[in-house]
Amino acid sequence: MRSLPGKTFTSLIAVACVIAAMAVPGRAQAAVPVPAGVTAGIAVFDRQAGAFTTQQNADLQFRSASVVKLLLALDFLWDRGPDYAIPAADRTRLDAMLRSSDDDAATYYWVQGGYEQVINRMVPRLGLRNTAPPPSSQRGYWGYTAITAADVVRIYRYLLDSAPAPVRQYIMDNLRQSTRCAADSYDQAFGIPSVFSGARAVKQGWSGFGNAPMTCAGGSAAASRGSAAASGVDLVQEALHTTGTVGPDDRSIVVVLTLHPDGTPFAKAYNALTGIVRSLTVPGGTRFPGSSFGTWGSGVRVRSAPTTAAPPLATVPTGVDVLVSCQALGQEVVVSPYRNPWWGYLPQFGGYMTNIYVTSPDNKLPNVPDC
Repeated sequence: MRSLPGKTFTSLIAVACVIAAMAVPGRAQAAVPVPAGVTAGIAVFDRQAGAFTTQQNADLQFRSASVVKLLLALDFLWDRGPDYAIPAADRTRLDAMLRSSDDDAATYYWVQGGYEQVINRMVPRLGLRNTAPPPSSQRGYWGYTAITAADVVRIYRYLLDSAPAPVRQYIMDNLRQSTRCAADSYDQAFGIPSVFSGARAVKQGWSGFGNAPMTCAGGSAAASRGSAAASGVDLVQEALHTTGTVGPDDRSIVVVLTLHPDGTPFAKAYNALTGIVRSLTVPGGTRFPGSSFGTWGSGVRVRSAPTTAAPPLATVPTGVDVLVSCQALGQEVVVSPYRNPWWGYLPQFGGYMTNIYVTSPDNKLPNVPDC
């Protein structure tokens, strides 16, 4: 190594300490911007480097919401024998629980597994440090399990590096097939699925939003609410979590757990969480191209071509921000007193949405190229 002219021995030690801190897993790399009023626990682990690229409040406990379904699936599969055969009925339930976050399936395995005993078994099995069962007075609520971002990284590291191959393949293959619409009609494409294209696997979680008219299926869905637990884990504020892997060979594990002030609309939390994920350094991740815009209106369809005659591909949740990568002239849409012939292409939806529902002063969006 060449000498560094003008550097004192003390300065060299300081530089070495900074470099060492960056290389040691468990050290936060940089402050991640978090919207005012939002509490976030963040961890990004680069499996290729064997180190965290980001940690922020990684040991702060949050109620798990549906992220605990990873532990429910692992607990069921733990003692299945050398062939890990899954009965057809269980395969149907587990597929729905992991892909579409089906709550009935989760309740089935929570009860069959002995409620809090599922967590009591999985904590030592996976070496989890700050994961705990729900309060004893609310043992029926699997979503009140306490988790941390660091422990969720440990769950994924077990799945990817230590689990028997049939277990790893079954669970990860299901997470790679995560549906946009959850079983309860919530749009679960926030966070990781809204930011990264290509190889990814996700398990999302949400709780406390009540009846949500902005859901992906255009209906409403109920989410559990509760009171503050004696353990100190918040059960009142709206919780929204995105977890999973990004990049070829599951290069990076990404976990962002969030709490939002009580009464926060689902779309606002959706946008805040996705914005946090967009700010992260994620090795191996390929991001969707485009500029971010706000939206208005409800039940707005994304279509395969820039015309209302084209088949609908998805519904944009009310008030959710979208990425627009390009725009094209198409059928003029009239929503009195507005008229607009331009349509934006939304890469994360794979189709076109009329610009009339994009928050912008002009029909044609600024700084967005033509398709």
